[in-house]
Amino acid sequence: MANSYLTRTPSSTGNNQKFTISCWLKRSGLGSQQIFANAYNAQSDNGYLSARLTTTDNFELTSWQTTWKVSSQKFRDTSAWYHFVIAIDTTLATAGDRIKIYVNGSQMTNFNTNNNPSQNHNFPFNTASFVQDVGANNYGSGRTQFWNGYISHYAQVDGSQLTPTSFGETDSTSGIWKFKSPSGVTWGTNGFHLKFENSGALGTDSSGNTNTFTVNGNLKQAVDTPSNVYATLNPLDKSITGTAPTLSNGNNTYTSSGAGVGNNNAVRGTLGASSGKWYFEAKWVQTATLWGMQDSEASGLGWNSNGYWFPEAGGYGVDNGGSKTINGSTTGSIFTALSANNIIGFAYDLDNGKFYVSVNGTFVTSGDPTSGATGTGAIGDIPTGKFYLPIVGNGDYSNSSITHFNFGNGFFGTTAITSAGSNGNGSLFEYDVPSGYYALNTKNINTYG
Repeated sequence: MANSYLTRTPSSTGNNQKFTISCWLKRSGLGSQQIFANAYNAQSDNGYLSARLTTTDNFELTSWQTTWKVSSQKFRDTSAWYHFVIAIDTTLATAGDRIKIYVNGSQMTNFNTNNNPSQNHNFPFNTASFVQDVGANNYGSGRTQFWNGYISHYAQVDGSQLTPTSFGETDSTSGIWKFKSPSGVTWGTNGFHLKFENSGALGTDSSGNTNTFTVNGNLKQAVDTPSNVYATLNPLDKSITGTAPTLSNGNNTYTSSGAGVGNNNAVRGTLGASSGKWYFEAKWVQTATLWGMQDSEASGLGWNSNGYWFPEAGGYGVDNGGSKTINGSTTGSIFTALSANNIIGFAYDLDNGKFYVSVNGTFVTSGDPTSGATGTGAIGDIPTGKFYLPIVGNGDYSNSSITHFNFGNGFFGTTAITSAGSNGNGSLFEYDVPSGYYALNTKNINTYG
């Protein structure tokens, strides 16, 4: 959501002493101040309130002059969704009950900073002419501190201090906290529910109040949701000894300024598998790059004594020059060197220990990913029984490498796919997914992995 946000200015005042905010967040960037809820009218404790994750990855609820809550807990998982509920009722006699913060169904009780408002304190939410933003900080001098990641099912209830069970529940099988449609909710004057289900009108309010938000910037709809989490690149799983690459566009774009001889700069994915059949795509933009999957217990990418880049043991993939890599050994050309913006498809059959590669929808070496143990046209064999993760690395020690991944979300960077190939399970790829292969997401992994 970099430089993008949603905004609304209420035309009438509701209840600014009693309200609840519920939203699901998935992080992309860490270590920077990112605001997901903000209301502003004046530079005062009554005129400004924001909920954010800090530069140290703690949760913080702050007004202009007073920091109300700073969690001792840190939020650094980029592979999962967090459910935050901020429940406020300043009319309560017990000061410690006036602000309640919940994460994934459990109330926070440990804080580095723990202040409470005076009884009947007025906050700026639900107040006429007070601008409310989702995904950005507004303090009168423009927007800053944009949310870097995904937001789903953002709801605000005007007039009630609710518990998380109005918005989520514990899965009876897994014990994991999961989304449920808001139930038993009286939305109040300025209440709203942003489902983000209409890609052409992401600010639509589904509460029945028609408290619609205005979209600013270049917001994109994603199929990655709290109910079905998709793989992305993982900023916490890098093999870095030189200049670190940057990840953007929801951690689906890899940019490396050049590793430098003797250095490495590989990044792996958030989700993987040890069995099943999996497909993903990458759009190559520039500079020598290797993509594939790697044994999760192996190391990243490095340089050999002759100065040539190579994937270390456990890597199975190809580079933009058309060479294949089998368990850290690069051998032979299997396709013509790529041109900028070519799309490479990767099909990994972890049941039969084979992998296949396509260029712009055509599998090279006459590969047939559906051929099972026969492995017709397979690029190579993969040891079975190991856990594999997607991986990317820069193969040029001095020049910038750029790749846009599509793990099924339907975008290469900020550009939507154009042909929407057949995939059979709701994922969005440029080209047809081979029969029996699936996107790396939690539902598919649970079913087919």
